[in-house]
Amino acid sequence: MAGHEFSEPADRKRKPVADQASSDLRAVEQARHPCDPAFRHGVVVGFDGSTSSERALAYAIGMARRSGSGLIIVHVANRLPTTVWAGCEPPVFVDVPDHRTEVLGLELACADYLSEVPWILVERGGDICHELEEVGREYSADAIVVGSTHGIVGRIFGSVAGRLAKRAQRPVVVIP
Repeated sequence: MAGHEFSEPADRKRKPVADQASSDLRAVEQARHPCDPAFRHGVVVGFDGSTSSERALAYAIGMARRSGSGLIIVHVANRLPTTVWAGCEPPVFVDVPDHRTEVLGLELACADYLSEVPWILVERGGDICHELEEVGREYSADAIVVGSTHGIVGRIFGSVAGRLAKRAQRPVVVIP
């Protein structure tokens, strides 16, 4: 059977090296920007169901409606530090299952006041300030809206709003 070529099936054909590189680059770009383009330049709001976050959500809805943009509601799930006593290793953070995001999502889906603007709910885990700013960066948000922290924890460790206002790369609106 000299001179006879067996053709490869279409799914097994290899792309030229240049095509592989460009498809790899596109895959990296898609992984880097997983956000919905309809919400680019939207308004990010931190929401945990508290009274102050509900006020922040109400303000963010009005802000998104006036600017004609989408609303990105962010719930940051708890991450607790665990310490390793033997060996003095640095702390490791453990994700705690947080079913509150599902509950909050259902409550928000049933809310009439959210019918005025397009919105999405994003769940993150980690430091609240970092995650809000990261979501703001991913969506190229025009602003981040948060509620003010009242209580002893905010006084001791610093409020989320205060820390976020110091480090954010976009406007931060703090709702009392």
